Amino acid sequence: MHKVVPERGSSYQLRLTIAKIVILVLHVVGLVGLSIPEYQDWFLSLTPVQLLSTLVIILLFHRGWTDAFPIFAAAAFWIGFGAELIGIHTGYLFGDYVYGPTLGPKLWEVPVIIGVNWFILAYLTGSVFHKVPNDYYAAFLGAFAMTALDYIMEPVAVALDFWYWKFDIIPVGNYIGWFGVSYIIHLIFRKANFEKYNPVALLLLLTLVAFFTLLNFTVL
Repeated sequence: MHKVVPERGSSYQLRLTIAKIVILVLHVVGLVGLSIPEYQDWFLSLTPVQLLSTLVIILLFHRGWTDAFPIFAAAAFWIGFGAELIGIHTGYLFGDYVYGPTLGPKLWEVPVIIGVNWFILAYLTGSVFHKVPNDYYAAFLGAFAMTALDYIMEPVAVALDFWYWKFDIIPVGNYIGWFGVSYIIHLIFRKANFEKYNPVALLLLLTLVAFFTLLNFTVL
């Protein structure tokens, strides 16, 4: 059975409201900071902190604490990280690219935080489509959403030294690879036995979409 953290009336709603305000403030401040050249380097150095803050907010409002949840989290982390390892060292899955310094410490030339990013994106998109009854269709929608977000994010990531593409060309194969890896992670998400709904997931996902969409106009 699911172990669902109960909602505790007004206290819970207050914490949820505060969390939503924090989400919006963090992304608005980040957007402004990254858009001002004089402060851009400092805000870029905080990118891993931003991702870890997002992770903490997600976990604070995660409701389905079963043994299956950490298994899914570990699978999402290591499948995503492993796919990046293959991509970096072989050029398969995504194309020829290398990581810059923005995402922090690296393991085998891949930033450790990138595994966290795969988990965050898969969890958020999976939660948004949690009511879709068919696992395979839900996985398709989640993988499509992740790939669409990657499409919005790619030009910004290159401009902000997240990673660099060979010949400065983002290959179509990158998006195909993203979809394939995302689909596998989403199937695991769907099959894992834990509560999929998270009350901050939709806001976080929409905020990320708006964040990277606006950065396309301010940093390129």
